[in-house]
Amino acid sequence: MLEFSILAVFVPTFFFVSATPGMCMTLSMTMGMTIGLRRTLWMMAGELIGVGLVAFLSVIGVAAIMLNYPEAFAIFKYVGGAYLIFLGVQMWQSRGKMAVTSENSVSSALSRKTLALQGFVTAVANPKGWAFFISLLPPFINSQAPLAPQLAALIMIILIVEFICLLAYASGGRTLRRFLQKSGNISLMNRIAGSLMIGVGIWLATG
Repeated sequence: MLEFSILAVFVPTFFFVSATPGMCMTLSMTMGMTIGLRRTLWMMAGELIGVGLVAFLSVIGVAAIMLNYPEAFAIFKYVGGAYLIFLGVQMWQSRGKMAVTSENSVSSALSRKTLALQGFVTAVANPKGWAFFISLLPPFINSQAPLAPQLAALIMIILIVEFICLLAYASGGRTLRRFLQKSGNISLMNRIAGSLMIGVGIWLATG
């Protein structure tokens, strides 16, 4: 198990990094604004699986190989980014699967599988995420102790902290949604969400 002194440093460090606005957090806020908090949980599930996988592979060394061959990220980055941009453009035009209309409160056009897959791709296709875990995790691993329990504990902490931050961002999007709906600014809400989605797509494809 991890020592308390390690946890006292690791938990606030990762919380600060996770809470900082990034691709996944912006995506969570955007989806919370458009499809609602409950359905955004499916995107979060895929994102958390991706983050856990990246953290695990970073420790065992696979990430170092992947970072030396950036073409391994190409399919994830470009396809995932292009899809987000496509959704963003449709939202900006107040149409498509995620656009909010005055007739329906929460869109159900996107399947749970699609939402989870988008969260997974966004997490796995982020080279900065790989680089971050490569630099962050090794210093907290005691080479003289068994690796498996240490890695399991660190990944569990990572996933809990990441989920809390995703939930906070999605809740913020839901609050903004309610405010704009009360003001009757459905079109403005779609444009804000669409612009954020386009930004995340460009960030993912070019990051």
